[in-house]
Amino acid sequence: MKRWTTGEVSKQRNISIRTLRYYDQINLLTPSFKDESGKRFYSEEDLFKLEKIIILKSLSLPLEDIHNLLDKLSYKQVLTSHYNYLQEQLSKLQTSIANTTTLINMVDLKEDLSWEHVSELVKLSQSKAKNWIDYFQDDEKAFLQKVIPSLSHNDEITHQYILLLKQIESYICQDIQAESVQGIQIAGKLMELSEVIFQGDDDLIDRFWEVRNLPHEDTGLYPISKEVLEFVERCIDYASSKKTGH
Repeated sequence: MKRWTTGEVSKQRNISIRTLRYYDQINLLTPSFKDESGKRFYSEEDLFKLEKIIILKSLSLPLEDIHNLLDKLSYKQVLTSHYNYLQEQLSKLQTSIANTTTLINMVDLKEDLSWEHVSELVKLSQSKAKNWIDYFQDDEKAFLQKVIPSLSHNDEITHQYILLLKQIESYICQDIQAESVQGIQIAGKLMELSEVIFQGDDDLIDRFWEVRNLPHEDTGLYPISKEVLEFVERCIDYASSKKTGH
């Protein structure tokens, strides 16, 4: 039967000899074997016990609680607890990444972003208002959540929409009308993106646009000004009329 010295265990698991000796002193983990000279050795069972201790410590449990749990939990139960903990940490990290991505995209949209604007959007994201996705059927929700651009996403479609929104706001500031060459160009890009996103489902496009026009307090969608939304409607209507000759 293979046995390991304190030094070997310390090296293999990157745990200090001092820590292993302390575990021995408090009867948390005592080597099972001792040779004639008094040298201590760990068994394989001891090392599995050490693995349980390491995992439970990573869950921020105090040594006293670990001592009480150690013989009551199997190695698989400890691993399962660690897995659940890691999943929780992953969820928090993903939320943090999404929030940071949102702020980056917000800065891209508005270079003069005010703290009041940031605070409003943070409150909106934390509110319990009806989410925009709830306005759609169950079979549409998964599809829409996957394809609709969001400031929390870092994909090419979202970046294209951000650029279009900034361009529209610039045109509005320059008093360039939606019924113009520039407006037709904007309409063409928007319709191309919509075709990619909604895969030609005109009914779904129309219903999403209806939700997009609702107050952002009711949908949780990023607030777009009334002027921008009106510009979009007008430029698309104008481009369509020019295309059909009406």
